[in-house]
Amino acid sequence: MGFKKILAAIDYSSLSQSVFEQALELAKSNRATLKLFHSLTADMVALSPPFTGEFGLPQSAISQTYQADFIRLEQQIQYIQTALNHFCQIANREGIVAEYGYEMIEAGQGICQAAHRWNADLIVLGRRGRTGLAEVLLGSVSNYVMHHAACAVLVIQANAVSEKTSVPM
Repeated sequence: MGFKKILAAIDYSSLSQSVFEQALELAKSNRATLKLFHSLTADMVALSPPFTGEFGLPQSAISQTYQADFIRLEQQIQYIQTALNHFCQIANREGIVAEYGYEMIEAGQGICQAAHRWNADLIVLGRRGRTGLAEVLLGSVSNYVMHHAACAVLVIQANAVSEKTSVPM
């Protein structure tokens, strides 16, 4: 049967390189198309509300904070667009049709929704290996996706050494 549409979940970690490489190899061996997807989450995007005197702060201070948050969001979007485009170009050079997308949504939900909308038959994503209290407090995207995805899921386990760097450009 094989896979025809593979969605690879790309984040800011070095594990994204391994996720991409595995998804690319599967796409090549199955002659599949590839979609690279990223979720901008609330912990990465913290826009301040544009209301004024409710907290006793001057409007200028709130306005400056809001503008700084907006600039930070634009920078994050530019960074992820560059990274996703870079991975798409690599896939294209390898003969794989690839596209990318991103949304502002909780990562697990976003990955599942993007896979469903795109009719993916495989999701490839990474797992950082959080356990215990860290997993309870921070959640596990891979666990969420495994339990909610409407297609097959391949989870790439993080190597403790490689987790210390960011996505290469």
